[in-house]
Amino acid sequence: MTTVLDRFRLDGKVAIVTGASSGLGVAFAKALAEAGADLVLAARRADRLEATRAIAEQAGRRAITVAADLALPEDASAVVEAAIKEFGHVDVLVNNAGKGTAVPATRETPAQFREVIDINLNGCYWMAQACGRVMPPGSAIINISSVAALASGLPQAAYSASKAGLIGLTRDLAVQWTGRKGIRVTAIAPGYFPSEMTDQFPDGYIDSQLPRVPAGRPGDPAELAAAVVFLASPAAGYITGTTLVVDGGLTAL
Repeated sequence: MTTVLDRFRLDGKVAIVTGASSGLGVAFAKALAEAGADLVLAARRADRLEATRAIAEQAGRRAITVAADLALPEDASAVVEAAIKEFGHVDVLVNNAGKGTAVPATRETPAQFREVIDINLNGCYWMAQACGRVMPPGSAIINISSVAALASGLPQAAYSASKAGLIGLTRDLAVQWTGRKGIRVTAIAPGYFPSEMTDQFPDGYIDSQLPRVPAGRPGDPAELAAAVVFLASPAAGYITGTTLVVDGGLTAL
């Protein structure tokens, strides 16, 4: 008999995690492996992917690594091709690769703005597009957006725009693919979670923002990873086209 907890399992599934070389990407990969998925780990820093692969293998799962600059459509296609070659199918995509900046709008250069959009928004589209061509019905795409798409904080015009665009992309792809292809597409908007990106914030910035967070603390990456597993799993089978905000209540104020 299937129990409710069985619906959160990912046994027999293959999940691609981008930006899997550090931070939240590692937490996502670990959680997906613990839920039963085999992994395709993609990032620009290929050498750092080996540590993430070891974590997956410790959980008893298979994992491969692929060096990729996902701002390039051909690299996105190469990641999916590697997944098909190794495992024969792709069931989950976690679009996590991203770049953060904090530059006043009057000083941000065209090159800086384009780089963020190319990675955070365009790269997610190239990955979703490549996966959408091969995913079977019942698959799931989870785009990692941000509360920066919903609320103001640091001067992050490019980052905020890219993450807001990702929410729009999520809605559109869900409408296009859920009924026709059986692919659910959702997004997560994390609040303050420790990561390589937040390490670049000014000293004391996160502590200064905690009065705006009803939970009174930053999030634990394991809490965010659990949300990813939920959205990837059959437990979320009737959820598509929406954004799950995981921010300790920040955007409720």
